[in-house]
Amino acid sequence: MGGVGGPEKFIVNGKRLDGRKLDELRPLMIKAGVIPNADGSAYLKMGSTEVLVSVYGPREVFPKHLTDPNKAILGCLYDMVSFSTSDRNRPGPSRRSTEISKVIRESLLPAIFLEKYPRTKIDVYIEIINANAGTRCAATTAASVALADAGIEMKGLVSSVAVGKIDGKLALDLFDAEDNFGQADVPLAYISRTDELTLLQMDGDLTSDELKKAIEMGKKACVRIAETQKAAITERFGKEAKK
Repeated sequence: MGGVGGPEKFIVNGKRLDGRKLDELRPLMIKAGVIPNADGSAYLKMGSTEVLVSVYGPREVFPKHLTDPNKAILGCLYDMVSFSTSDRNRPGPSRRSTEISKVIRESLLPAIFLEKYPRTKIDVYIEIINANAGTRCAATTAASVALADAGIEMKGLVSSVAVGKIDGKLALDLFDAEDNFGQADVPLAYISRTDELTLLQMDGDLTSDELKKAIEMGKKACVRIAETQKAAITERFGKEAKK
């Protein structure tokens, strides 16, 4: 955050550089059931950030000694394809992708009734097809839809968004330049059905009042995101019922 060489101003005449208001999300589109061979899947596009998620399971655990007799094991793998950024990504896991995999997994865990699937494993595979900031939030949102598509029982959908600080003001759902050169970034994940935060991180400088406002701003946005998630699932199973 706060890097050198960014735009002089992020807010011009009350609008951000991409034309949005401070509390406005980027255009959001979600589709469920996009990978026929997966147990569950989802495609998400938020602005120009694109994510593809596949879910496999519940299925047998290998090696067997890792089996938990009381609940399922949740695996999560986040990866950015080599052409997803302007600088070509090196294939294979990196320290950053390993960290984000862990963050997303922990964001999803509170929502899933793992005890309903003992002695099994549920694997979530996330591919970032195009990256323009907010990839961990977009991935978490898409993964939740893919899990629902797989029929995994959950207490509610996990929605995720980041709130940042640009030109001294809080702004919702940062895009690339805002994320790289802004003053702060607060990714969060939220289950609106149970009013439960499952992720809260902060990078940069915010006062305690700004942080509280950022959380409320993010939660309200997650409620809106959840409506798009539900619509994607409804469309998916509506189409299935008509077959």
